[in-house]
Formats: sequence, C-alpha cells, structure tokens
Amino acid sequence: MAANNEFNTRRDLLKYLGVAGMATAASGMLIPNYLLAQQYEKGAGETPKYGGKIRVATTSSSTKDTLDPAKASLGTDYARIYMLYSGLTQFNESLGAEPALAERLETEDQKIWFIELRKEVTFHDGKPLTSADVQYSLMRHKDPELTSRVAPIAEQFEEVTILGSHSLRLTLKTANADLPTILASSNFCIVAEGTQNFRDTANGTGPFKLKQFSPGIRTVVEKNPNYWKQGKPYLQEIELVGIYDEPSRVNALLAGDLQIAVAINPRSTKRIKNSGKCDVLQTESGLYTNLVMRKDTYPTNSDDFVLAIKYMLDRETIKRALFRGFATVANDHPVPPSHKYYNSELPQRLYDLDKAKYYLKKSGMKGARFPIFATQAAEGSVEMAAILQLSAIECGFNLGINRVPADGYWSNHWMKHPLGFGNINPRPSLDELFSLFYKSDAPWNESGWQNSQFDQLLLQARGEGDESKRKQMYWDMQELIAQHCGVSVPVFMNLIDGFDKRIKGFKAIPTGGLMGYMFAEHVWFDA
Repeated sequence: MAANNEFNTRRDLLKYLGVAGMATAASGMLIPNYLLAQQYEKGAGETPKYGGKIRVATTSSSTKDTLDPAKASLGTDYARIYMLYSGLTQFNESLGAEPALAERLETEDQKIWFIELRKEVTFHDGKPLTSADVQYSLMRHKDPELTSRVAPIAEQFEEVTILGSHSLRLTLKTANADLPTILASSNFCIVAEGTQNFRDTANGTGPFKLKQFSPGIRTVVEKNPNYWKQGKPYLQEIELVGIYDEPSRVNALLAGDLQIAVAINPRSTKRIKNSGKCDVLQTESGLYTNLVMRKDTYPTNSDDFVLAIKYMLDRETIKRALFRGFATVANDHPVPPSHKYYNSELPQRLYDLDKAKYYLKKSGMKGARFPIFATQAAEGSVEMAAILQLSAIECGFNLGINRVPADGYWSNHWMKHPLGFGNINPRPSLDELFSLFYKSDAPWNESGWQNSQFDQLLLQARGEGDESKRKQMYWDMQELIAQHCGVSVPVFMNLIDGFDKRIKGFKAIPTGGLMGYMFAEHVWFDA
C-alpha cells in the first residue's frame, strides 16, 4: 500500500529518510547525478549519427526465447531485454553499477535501502514510471509460479514499501552491500505494474520498442523516441538473430549480412582484421566454459575421481592452443584475477598426470571407459574434451566424447550427465554468482554440490560491513569450490566481438559480449 507522503523535492525526501549523504562506498552510487548515457561516447572525438538499421548475431536462439526479464537466461535474451527495458541501475566499464531508473540508492546499514526514481520516465505505451511499477517488478520474482531465474536472489527482499510516487524503501532479510550491482542484472529490469502477458508484447522503458518477435528466429526493435536518456538511442532499428555456428557468423559478418557478431573464435580474428572492412573488440572478462562433474551420481560423486580429472586438465594448452592466448588461466573456481575479491594466495592447480593417476587409481576408475558430453553451445567444450581425452589416455582412462547438437543442449543435456560442460556469463556480484551456481539450493547448481560451510559463509558475507572480513570470506569460498566442488574452470575467456568498422561507439563492458549485452543504446552506424 502506498504511503501518503509525497516528496516535492529531493531535500524533502532526504529529510524524511534521515539519510542525507548516506550513499555507501559499497553501493557504487557515490555520484548520483552521473549520466551513464554520456559515458561511452565522452572523448570519442566523433559526433554520433542518427538513423540506420543493423543486424546483430548472438550464439543462441530457441523457441524458449523470452520477452520477460525474469525468464532471461541466455545471451540473446539479455541483449533483447536490455533493448526493451531499463533497470534501476546499470553496469559500467569498471564492473560497477551506476544509477539508471533509480536516481539514487542510499543506505546506512546495507539492509534498508531507500530508492529515489527519476521523474518523467515513461513506458512504451506512454504510462509514467512510478514506485508501484518498481514494487511489482521486484516482488514478482518471489512468486514461485513465475519460476524467475533470479528467485534465489529475490528471496533476500523482505519488503518493498512505497513512500511516494517516485520513492521506495527496500528492506532486505539480511544486509547485502552488493544490492546496486545485483539490480543491474537484466533479470531485474523494470516492467509495468500488473504486466502478465510477455508472449508477444514488451512494454518497457528501454531505448527500443518491440516491432517483431519470433522465438527461435529473430527479434526486431525500433527506436523509442521518448527514451529517458537524452539523445539516445542513435539507431532506428535493430534485428537480433541467433546463429549457433561461429564460422557462419563470421562469414555473414564479412559478407555484410551482419554488422556485429558475438563470440568470435580467436582463430577467426586474423581473417576478420585482414578483411579491411571489419574489426574485433576484445574484452577481458569472467566468462568461462567449465567442466561439470555431478556430485550426485557415479563415478563423479567420488572426490578422488573429480581430483583426477582436475589434474588432467592442461590449462596452459587450452589457453594457448584453443584460445590463441585470448584467455586467462583459471584455478577451478569462477572468480577471475581481475575481480577485487579474487583469492590471489590460493595455490594454482597445475597440470600433473602423476597426481591424476594417483587419484584415478584411488577412485577405482583406472582402465574404465566413460562418456563426456560436449557441444558448440558451450564455447570451446568440444576442443577441451579432446585435450582432456589425450591426458586421460596417458593416465589409463578411456574418455569417450559425445558431441551433441547445440540446439537444445541447455534443455536436454546441461546438468543431466555425470560429465558435461557449462558456459557461464560474467557476473560482477559474487553474491549473485555464488547464489545462482554454487549454493546448495542454487537453481543452476551444475554439479549438485552440497556444502553447508560454503552456504554459511555466503550468508555471512552479504551483511559483513568490514571489507577485509568480507574479502576473507569470499577467499574462503573460492578455496572450498576449488578443492571440493564438482566444477573445474580451466580458463577465463576473453570476449571477442566482430563488427563492421562503420559501427561506432562500440566499447568493452566486461559483463559480457556486445558491451555487456547493452550495445543497443550506445552504438551508431556511420554508413
């Protein structure tokens, strides 16, 4: 229920809240008047051009493509959602979160957050954005019938209270300093109050309006002339398609059928650059393709077998031969060296066939034959499986590679075999990453790993105000994953996008390809 309080000025709101100036360092919201819309073009030395249509390809498309932010789960979904909707916050180039629909987020204790919304923001149908839309958007994730992809994160939301037409109070069950970063996720983009139909409509506040949506085929969007970021977007129309096959994406790019293509193989970069009309954008990131070993089935439920496989993974060869150096060696946990909470003191697991043989013998699997499932849908997994197969042969273990189609892999094979692969997009918030993939009850707990110590540390870290203590907790969680979880992360892949040189304003945001999937509002076509 909305409160009777209306706030005519920011001063009125802050006086009522009693928290003037209390934007915390952890929130990343210290510059409330900062306009992200101007960040990427500042200093570029070029004047953006308006108009034009471009065609963009991601790696996946299926009949499960969605217009509902809560259901978005793949790169194509993320790009589509960011074109049509806006979030309370938005990622920037340094993995922080900046104000978006929320002009300010303020807190004293990281548990009670006060949100002040921008004025004069409208949805595509002309309806003004109000606090009721934000309340509805955040709390709908808690509805079990919705099956939101971020339901485990939304469980932290205790209550969203409307204080005024553009002001709210979000109360968490426990403190979480990562909230502004979490809210920048595409899944938490804001929808209009009461929206139920996402089958063929998308009424957002984003830079583009929906023109055509054909799940598994294409999405076409057209410019939103009333977008709340002044002067944005530049393009008139964008067509988004999914092309599984990387050579096909490259060929289409070079032929001029595409203007941007995501997930370029390092082997294709020279060909693209030599074309003279296209180039590549490389972004260091936390993206990884991981080997998944289910802890709830034989033989991957054996700690000895899991360790044997981890020691068989030749990370340097994977980096050099598979990714041509466009990668960073990882250490069997999902936190990249660039992250502020990366555990730099955890000893690097090395390629060691003697140890692999020792643990393989202990597991009783020496001389056995077992299948591993790989696919083009998990980038590099087929090649990783081949490299692992050679190491296994040297250890007296026969690893048979089952190469399955990319189409339907995530529905039919992911997390359904003892040995398989995943492919996880970067997530700046470790709380979100761990809650979605590693907590015992996580919806995408790929290996079915159960660890009460990890769960307790995760909950404690959310509310820990002492930065050094919080960092140590995240370090301990990384060690637990590396030592005991049935997931092996061999390398972090640099993101490589291919693009027509006439595309301007295209820069790196480490949360994913296509500028963290937010390219649509920032680029223009200098045709």
